[in-house]
Amino acid sequence: MKLRVRDICEIGDRLFSQRLSLSGFWQEVAENFYPERADFTVRRALGTEFASGIMTGAPVLTRRELADQIAAMIRPRGKKWFGLAPQDEAIGEKQAVKDWIDQKCTVMSRAMDDPDARFKRAAKETDNDYVTFGQGVMTIELDEVNNSLLYRNWHLRDVAWSENDRLVIDTIHRNWKIQCRDMIKRYPKSVDQKVITACKTEPFKEIDCRHVIIPYDEYDYTPPNGKKPREGQWKYMSILVDRENEKILSETPIKDHPYIIPRWQTVSGSQYGHSPATVIALPDARLLQRITFTLIEAGEKATNPPMLAVQEALRSDISLLAGGVTWVDAAYDERLGEVLRPISQDKSGLNFGADLAGRHEEMIRAAFYLNKIMLPAYDGAAMTATEVRTRTEEYIRSALPLFEPIEAEYSGQLCEKTFNILMDNGAFGPAQNVPDELRGADLKWVFKSPLTDAVDREDALSFQETAQLLSMAVQIDPSLKADYDVRKHFRKAMKGLGAPMIDEEQADEAIAQAQQMAQLQQTAGMVGQGAGVAEQVGKAIQSLTPQQAEAA
Repeated sequence: MKLRVRDICEIGDRLFSQRLSLSGFWQEVAENFYPERADFTVRRALGTEFASGIMTGAPVLTRRELADQIAAMIRPRGKKWFGLAPQDEAIGEKQAVKDWIDQKCTVMSRAMDDPDARFKRAAKETDNDYVTFGQGVMTIELDEVNNSLLYRNWHLRDVAWSENDRLVIDTIHRNWKIQCRDMIKRYPKSVDQKVITACKTEPFKEIDCRHVIIPYDEYDYTPPNGKKPREGQWKYMSILVDRENEKILSETPIKDHPYIIPRWQTVSGSQYGHSPATVIALPDARLLQRITFTLIEAGEKATNPPMLAVQEALRSDISLLAGGVTWVDAAYDERLGEVLRPISQDKSGLNFGADLAGRHEEMIRAAFYLNKIMLPAYDGAAMTATEVRTRTEEYIRSALPLFEPIEAEYSGQLCEKTFNILMDNGAFGPAQNVPDELRGADLKWVFKSPLTDAVDREDALSFQETAQLLSMAVQIDPSLKADYDVRKHFRKAMKGLGAPMIDEEQADEAIAQAQQMAQLQQTAGMVGQGAGVAEQVGKAIQSLTPQQAEAA
């Protein structure tokens, strides 16, 4: 057993040792942008001041603002920010499919919003790690105690991972300190006797453990019942090791690992991502700290300047406090110059320094995309549809580098793993309730955010421009109306605006009924018109004399 534990941990130890220099870089980044997280290479005691080494909080505020903006834009409060859609749009238009997807997404949203799930806390911490270091680590598990999901963020310092040849993270090692009391509750059958003994006097003592995720086919595992699983049944092994006592607390085959590790930007040859914001802004942040320190020093000299005194003319120490008195020799001749005067200084550099600091603050904000992610202001009265569309396109091009990887790497993983856990544990009801159209169908996650709203608004603006062009063309040649599928593009534009719409099949039925009703009304009108003509003919015939009638 001990040899097996050592073999497992040695693999993780090599992963941690390979990124020692990266931990040093993360420490430098954290000290400048995220000081409360700056404990990669140092251990801080509780109560230690986080930002004691910085002169200005501008870089920290910039990081915080972007993290808050990401949360507000990819997970807007009070709005359903995720949804499911079949790859085949025709399937997604069916009402039964819509109802099933809406119901499951509602269940999923409630599970994530459950206070016991701690989702908002974990997401907030992961957002800040993602912005600062270009990646974050979160786990999703089923909390059997509270019968709910449990989301947790983990310090990057404690996690190391590796990719396979398909660039998928499939090996993860995480250091974890577990209190004795918690270890006994969670693993009563496998906990070491030393831990049980220590818990009697030190229930809060922390034991060094390691959680390991490795591919199932790379681990020599024998199920308790000795029955071999069917091929492809399990994909990973989840192993928890008590490193201090060299004992395996649990080893469980799983279909998917519980880790979400979104990476902002990656480079070939490294399994770790980086933040393009802090990589660019770090030199400016360092320089801004030096500029601020220099300005503070210069400001102190300007307001409390160094003094020039005549030797042996002063009879006491110099007192520059309010109401202070400095004694001067009575025999000193003031015509020789002031006995005590400030040294003249050139203060013109203060304004230059302040301007330079302001420029670097703006560069840091630009590095964090804060000048790109704000939606453009629209003035409907003063702007044409083409101008609105042009500004929207510019916003989309500017914001895509930020939000595109977030939706793919972050929100996609988050929703996919949450959905799978809820599905596997019966939160969505029996599997036979899944509509036939969705069985075997490929599904994709779709997200609502200001960026997707802007993209969807493009459809409405495109329809508006096309309608104006079509109106002009029809006046020249009415037959050109047949070249444009008005209904299809109108429905797409309405969806882009978020307008409520009925199912297309129901719309077809309503249109058919309206056409049938119009046809019936037209037929009734023709019949009524015919009856009126017959009545008038009858009255005319009755008014004729016998001779006129015979002649007729």
